[in-house]
Amino acid sequence: MIIHAPVDDLWAALESIADPERADDMAAYMKHHFRFLGVQAADRRTASRPWLRAAKTASRADLVETAQALWAEEEREFHYVGMDLLRAGANRLEPVDLPAIRGLVEATPWWDTVDSLAAWTVGPMVRNHPELVDDIDKWIQDPNLWIARVAILHQLGYKHDTDVERLFRYCDIQAEHPDFFIRKAIGWALRQYARIDGDTVGEWVSANQNRLAGLTIREATKHLG
Repeated sequence: MIIHAPVDDLWAALESIADPERADDMAAYMKHHFRFLGVQAADRRTASRPWLRAAKTASRADLVETAQALWAEEEREFHYVGMDLLRAGANRLEPVDLPAIRGLVEATPWWDTVDSLAAWTVGPMVRNHPELVDDIDKWIQDPNLWIARVAILHQLGYKHDTDVERLFRYCDIQAEHPDFFIRKAIGWALRQYARIDGDTVGEWVSANQNRLAGLTIREATKHLG
């Protein structure tokens, strides 16, 4: 099966396992920002397995075009399949694809897809193509909070390869942001790096505690003594 098989095929696969009653609960959990078919994550991945297998060998152009086609559907499960496809093929994406990924972030922004795109699509792209740092340095200043959140979270999977200076610089830039989702992202990014170097994270939080929201401090220091 080619990765850009008709979306109708995926519709049929997902509808056959959808639970309309569960759809209401899923929509409520997402503050009714999106419509749902009512397909759980494990069932979704099983139903979309042919697409996920194809993503491992598909061209980068097919990956991006398929994700865009899936994002054009209203039901959130299609966005999740697109998210899974991009994660599976992220290492083949090129710098030229970054604007398209940004477009997906902006199209239907909420934490459920934005965070995956940040850590498992944009993150690998920047790791593989260090020149993209210049773009992410602009994203952290972006007035769109979801674009800034991607910048904060894109190193979540880097562990010992984290660019520490950039991590703290991004957190410093947005330290006084009033929005919950930015405050939470800063705390999460710091908490993740604290698994590598808790002392440095603790020192930074202590030095900046008057500028940070309580939420950020709690998240950043969650696993520290």
